[in-house]
Amino acid sequence: MTLNTQAKQEIINTHQTHGTDTGSPEVQIAMLSKRIDQLSTHLQSNSHDYSSRQGLLKMIGQRKRLLGYLKDKSQARHDKLVSKLGIRG
Repeated sequence: MTLNTQAKQEIINTHQTHGTDTGSPEVQIAMLSKRIDQLSTHLQSNSHDYSSRQGLLKMIGQRKRLLGYLKDKSQARHDKLVSKLGIRG
């Protein structure tokens, strides 16, 4: 359930804060959100895939921690990203 290179580059270009930014919290949260969406779709048709479910829960926890970090650093950036991705923050 990994993202291909083209999808990653598109996410980076959409959410980067400057030209060479690949690791800001915004980019990381956007990548995790995309992977979470893919894995959720997979689990809807493969309900007994328990190892993938465990990985999904870990990714959700990681995204939650990154959102908390971003909220502590800048509430405006947090709100903008949450509305852009359409997730609950």
